[in-house]
Amino acid sequence: MKKARVLVLFDTDGEPPVQQDFKKEIESADEAEFDVARALIGEGHQVRMLGFRNDLDQLTAGLRAEPTDVVFNLAERFRGDSALDYTIAAVLEMLNLPHTGASSEGLMLARDKALTKMVLAYHGLRIPHFMVCHHGDKTVQRPSDLRFPLIIKPLDEDASVGISQASVVRDDSALAERVAFIHDKFHTDAIVEEFIAGRELYVGVFGNDPPRALPPIEMVFGNEPNVENRIATFKAKWSVKYRESRGIQNMIATGLSKDLQQRLADAAVRAYKAAGLRDYGRIDVRLAHDEEIYIVEANPNPYLADGEDLAWAAEEGGNLYPQFIEKIADMAIGRGKKSSS
Repeated sequence: MKKARVLVLFDTDGEPPVQQDFKKEIESADEAEFDVARALIGEGHQVRMLGFRNDLDQLTAGLRAEPTDVVFNLAERFRGDSALDYTIAAVLEMLNLPHTGASSEGLMLARDKALTKMVLAYHGLRIPHFMVCHHGDKTVQRPSDLRFPLIIKPLDEDASVGISQASVVRDDSALAERVAFIHDKFHTDAIVEEFIAGRELYVGVFGNDPPRALPPIEMVFGNEPNVENRIATFKAKWSVKYRESRGIQNMIATGLSKDLQQRLADAAVRAYKAAGLRDYGRIDVRLAHDEEIYIVEANPNPYLADGEDLAWAAEEGGNLYPQFIEKIADMAIGRGKKSSS
């Protein structure tokens, strides 16, 4: 890859510094945007960082401030709202700035878990049976073919927000109670899915022409005897103390036959393409005890911090972190050249 001018774009919890000076953070901070910046600088690229929160004028002015070959889009929110992540990609597209990761269209599709599942099913992929309980509905009408146990999630949140042990229910009373909780707490629709007992796998997918699956990562639940408690709750993903107390850890999946590895890879790539993902993504899978593969979610622009699941899987697949990040930027630059020719 030729040396490029890369703008690393990310959202901030508070107002970003007026001068957009992140030199200290690039030296030591443990966040994905700074890991990415360090990797690109280490490969000889010219890197500028742009943080934003809720000021659209500031964002567009920052994007236009200096010539850029590619925007490394790590934005997850606008105005603190993760449902607006697609609008940042849309701004980049309107400004004709090549950017990494999913398009605005791909981000919008992934935000709606039910719509994504319908697209995946249309493409012949196995998904859990589900229904949607709309915010404002006074009752929950469960169809007879949607059988317990069930798991209830917010329709348009990610990162396991709204998922706890109480999300798995075994009767209609508990179902109604949990749906009401989602409506009241998150002010959004709830998606109710068949609970698939089995292994929790995350299959990274990398590239475009063609995309390829990375080695699967598995969330292992220690000695938890109850299969219904083996779910990726918010605490199971993000609380170090909780994970340590329950013996939860992520690891490269083992004990998979060559045939099963190939089937997982094929299913993940098919889901990645069906969901309109590009450059990199993660497909969340439940592997049932009979080795049936259920696609649970297709995740655009998953967390890219050095040492985290996707980077780990990429390294296991032969791409060290700096080269992995550089290849993602290079794919976006190539896409920009094609669109301008």
